Parts: sequence; structure tokens; C-alpha cells
Amino acid sequence: MSDIKFGTDGWRGRIADDYTFANVRRCAQGFANYLHANGKQGSVVVGHDKRFQAEHFAATTAEVLAGNGFKVYLTDKATPTPVISFSVGEKGALGAINITASHNPPEDCGFKVRDEYGGAIAPAGLAQIESLIPAASDTGAIKSAKLAEALKNGSIEYFDAKPAYLLRIAELIDVQPIKDAGLKIVVDNMWGNGAGWLTEILGGGKTEIIEVHAERNPIFPEMKRPEPIPPNVDAGLATGKQLGANCVCIMDGDADRCGFGDENGEFIDQLRVYGLLAYYLLEVRGQRGAIVKTLSTTSMLDKLAKLYGVPVINTGVGFKYVAPAMMEHDAMIGGEESGGYAFRGHVPERDGIVSNLYLLDAMVRTGKTPTELVAALFAKVGAHYYDRIDTRVTDDATKQAAKAKLDAVKAEAITLGGHKVTEKVTLDGYKFIMDDGGWLLVRFSGTEPLIRVYTETTDQVAVAAILADGKRLAGL
Repeated sequence: MSDIKFGTDGWRGRIADDYTFANVRRCAQGFANYLHANGKQGSVVVGHDKRFQAEHFAATTAEVLAGNGFKVYLTDKATPTPVISFSVGEKGALGAINITASHNPPEDCGFKVRDEYGGAIAPAGLAQIESLIPAASDTGAIKSAKLAEALKNGSIEYFDAKPAYLLRIAELIDVQPIKDAGLKIVVDNMWGNGAGWLTEILGGGKTEIIEVHAERNPIFPEMKRPEPIPPNVDAGLATGKQLGANCVCIMDGDADRCGFGDENGEFIDQLRVYGLLAYYLLEVRGQRGAIVKTLSTTSMLDKLAKLYGVPVINTGVGFKYVAPAMMEHDAMIGGEESGGYAFRGHVPERDGIVSNLYLLDAMVRTGKTPTELVAALFAKVGAHYYDRIDTRVTDDATKQAAKAKLDAVKAEAITLGGHKVTEKVTLDGYKFIMDDGGWLLVRFSGTEPLIRVYTETTDQVAVAAILADGKRLAGL
């Protein structure tokens, strides 16, 4: 068993503690072994974010892949995760490795892996990669080339991923009406890879783009972490309110997740955003197709699917489940509670750039403000209210005790926030369906030492009580 564990989206660790150059080399060798074990030979895309030493960890990864006989396309700068994923198909590569910890705290870095479609690798593949990581003591198992030599002989090649991706954007959406709309848009890049992208895509017209948190600063001032939810987005939302912006577009540290603020500087939670994106595709653009959703996201999607006659595919949490389901069902949209959404005709990967562009397009095409769009969505499916509590738990004893308590819960014997529980679902965590159609989910994070308690309900006044009852069920 490897001491390096691949969770929901690859491996993440604390820089200079377990996330070291030596362990990055081991992970890269594990990925190379995985490709060889599956009879694959060709090229791999390698990219990185703006975290501490990220470009050097990426170069180290490229050296190991080159040492194993793979051609490496290494991004020449910090590049959004969806752009790296798109580049896999554009280069005809076998997959990608992305050095990023996404929305984790500044002390962390990560090692994301992607398949030949640019999507998350399914759980069986992740388990195989993990099993093929050499032991820490087996330094002789790691093959590596020198960066300068590999660049000279062409086995590693720096490339700019932007031009090809911008051509794809032009295929997905006509941005000219947004450029001509005369909107004032604040973009909060959360010190990450999304900086400059929306300005380049939407600049040159009547619409004004004001970017905040656009520089490289790996300690992420004004936020605990670059996760696009409050309180991390509060400073960006305040800027939008102060400047009288029509909306605030938000992207997390590697720009694969989307956050959104309305014309009053108020946050629109990520479940409502998913509902808005599905409503936009179904109602405004007239698309039809399956909706893929994790069990931790909104039941508004089920109601929209029924109204528009499209299927819903439910999965476990993480794009390692969403991406394969999108491919299998040719889904119109796929997404999860964390603010990650993917779209048909693109890559089966979260894309914060496209998500924000689609939300802006919804505003322009309908002539509605963000609050009016939410009202239009609620007119279709009813008002829904969501919240989440994260509890940090680092010891296994507490985790096992929580699991034992949750295993023992009988759905018919409990109420949550005064609502009867009608069903218990254990697909990925512990989900309790309530009599109003709402739900509570208690889940152990696959990327951090956290126990998350989430709820969505039609009963606004019961939200806090439902979450409190959920924590009690887990003994927290």
C-alpha cells in the first residue's frame, strides 16, 4: 500500500511536509507506470497553478515523464485547469497532470490527473495509479530526464495553451452581445489562474471588466483559501457593491470552479447557480439532454428535468464520477455542490470561465438582473435554501465513531429541523431525504480532513436547525 493516497481528485498534501519534490517524482512515476501498464505511449500535458513552487513541481513532473519515454507538453505559464484539460484533446495526448491544490488552503499543493478526454480519471484508474507509485525507499524505480536536456532534444516542449482554447470558446458562445451590453462586471480571480482571461475574452467593447485579486500571491490575502464561497468571496463581493457592478464573476484558484454575485453584491450560492445554468441551457438556449449531478447538489435539477422532459443521472461526489457519467450519457451539463460545472460540446471537466460566460449570456439574452434570474428559476421550481458546515477532524477515532453513529441511524426514527425523514441514502456519505423534498447530507471529504454537513430545503427557517441536527447525528 502506498503512503500517498489519491482522493476525490488526485493527491493533495502540505508543502514541505508530505508534498515534497521526492513525493511528486514518485507520483509522476506512478502515472507513467499506469500508462505503460495500459499499453499507452505518446504525449502528456503538464500544467500548474500559482501556488508556491508550483511551476518547479510541474517541471519535476515533466522530467519524470520524459525519463519514461513520454513526450511532454509543459504549459509556459500558470494555466486554468479547464484549459489544461482542453489541451489534452487538442494535442492528442494520453492525459494530463496538473500541479494544483485548487481551493485548498495556501499551505497545500496537489497532483491532479486527467484521462485522454481531459476529464477526471474514474475511481478504478485512480486506485491503479496509487498502487503503482514506487515506495519512498525505492529511489531506483524513478526514471528522470534533466529539464535542459529534455527541452533541447524536444522530449519536453513549452507551449501556450490559450489560443486553441479561445477558439473553442468562440464555438461555444457568441460573446459579442456581452461585449456590447455595457455591463460593469467585477471579476474576483482569488489570486489564481483565471486572472486576465475574462478581460481578454470580453474586452474591447462597451462592457467594463474590473479584476480583483489578479496578481500572484500564494498566501491568498483577504480569504482563508481560494474557494469561491463566503467568507472567501466577501472582499470581491464588497468591491462589486461599492462600484455598482451588474454582477461579480468569481473563479477559484485554478479557475475550474465558478462563484457568482448579484447586482447588490450578494452571493448566489452554488446550488442556485447550478439551477440557473441548467435553466439557461433548457429555456434560453433550447438544449435538451441528460443532467448529471452529484448527490450533494440541488434537487431543483430534478424538478427542471421533469418540466423539460430530460433525464437526471445521480452520482457520488467528485468529477471522477461526474466525468465518466457525462461521457456515457452525452450529458448536456454535469456538476457538483462545490461550484464545478461542465458542458456538452466542451470537455468533461469543470470550467469556471465558461460557467461565468454562460451566466453573463443568460443576463444579456433575457435582459434580467441576477436576482431576476433567480426569481425566474424559483417561479419554475419553488424557492430552495442551502447551507453547509465543515468540521475539521484529523483523528481516525473520531471519524470511525461518526461513521458508526451514522450507520446506526434509522431514517424513520428521526426528524431534522422538525421535518420527518423519509429515506436514507448511502451512495457516498449519509443522505437523509425529508418530507418537504429537501435533504441533509453528512459526508467525509475525499480531499481534506473534513466532515461536511450540507442541507437544501424549501423551509428557510429550518436551515440552521437541520444542520445542527445533522452534526448531532454524527456526534460532532
